Amino acid sequence: MARMDSDKEWFRDLSAQDRSWVGMIVQAGIQGFIHWYRDHAESWTLSTETDSAIAAEVFGAAPRALAGVINLQQTVELVRLTIDVVEENLDELLGPDLVAWVHEGLLRYGRELAFATAEVYARAAEVRGAWDARLEALVVDAVLRSDTDDSVLSRASALGWGGEGDVVVVLGAASDAPRVTVFDDVRGSAQAAGMDALCAVQGDLMVVVLGNVSDPGRAASRVEQHFAAGPLVHGPPAADLRAAHSSATAAMSAFRAAAAWPGAPRPVAADDLLPERALGGDAAARQQLIDEVYLPLREARGTLIETLDVWFAQGTSVEGTARQLFVHPNTVRYRLRQAADLTGLTPGQPRHAHTYAVALTLGRLAGLPTDE
Repeated sequence: MARMDSDKEWFRDLSAQDRSWVGMIVQAGIQGFIHWYRDHAESWTLSTETDSAIAAEVFGAAPRALAGVINLQQTVELVRLTIDVVEENLDELLGPDLVAWVHEGLLRYGRELAFATAEVYARAAEVRGAWDARLEALVVDAVLRSDTDDSVLSRASALGWGGEGDVVVVLGAASDAPRVTVFDDVRGSAQAAGMDALCAVQGDLMVVVLGNVSDPGRAASRVEQHFAAGPLVHGPPAADLRAAHSSATAAMSAFRAAAAWPGAPRPVAADDLLPERALGGDAAARQQLIDEVYLPLREARGTLIETLDVWFAQGTSVEGTARQLFVHPNTVRYRLRQAADLTGLTPGQPRHAHTYAVALTLGRLAGLPTDE
């Protein structure tokens, strides 16, 4: 123990209680060697049961929580130093006829103790990994159910969630690879891009919650390879994990509607699937189209909705629309540019034209007038 205190800085930094537990491990190790030598000195044979007995006898003296206080490397240093101290004192404690035998026995015991040490930490890592996986699944499920209270945030923090920047939920089909491997790969890709990641599988879907996101589309692209083939969608950015349910809800709705747009990019934003989501019965998507497309057009000065109606009816012909409305073609072009400025949708793009058509229909079905 004196050598530990003088040679190992990490040992000096331990609390008094943890130092006492380490002392018990050292004592148990030396006593374990005496018992082992007594039973095995003649044959030097070991069995799997004996290995487990060594682990239980030496490390069973300390609480399981100690594995989280001193790491594997420090435990190896502890075992090595203990064996060194014992070896240095054997010559004084034993006669010359026993020293060689005991040295050899200590060498063999030290090897088995090293295996026992690895076994203890492997089991601790396995238990911790299983617990972390369950905890992570609970956090992701809470995000999906809009149940992210302080306890959920605390669990996420325990899993390494940084809690900085916007949060985006990414949804897609789960691959057939082992979950542990896939989740590790997702976290690795996210970490390489400076993001946090939480993963879970819900049925056939894999849900990835990304944190510290600056560009949602690019963020989703960084983890795209870890999903199975098929639609891959991401929700809009949320301010933090507590508000991430909005991103998850939009992503779930978009995934259900993605089949209606076979040519959708991968990944695709949930907002890019607003028409399909609205047609599929998503009330939030219908309202969003009304608020972001129909109402700005209705509240703008001029006859933008009428112009769009005629423009679509004339097969998107500027000249035909101008003749129908008795205006100059440049007036039609100006109104179309004005509509694009208000909504962010270019009428001349087929995909955007589809969005306009659905939004105008929804606005009228909602009983809203076409002008003020």
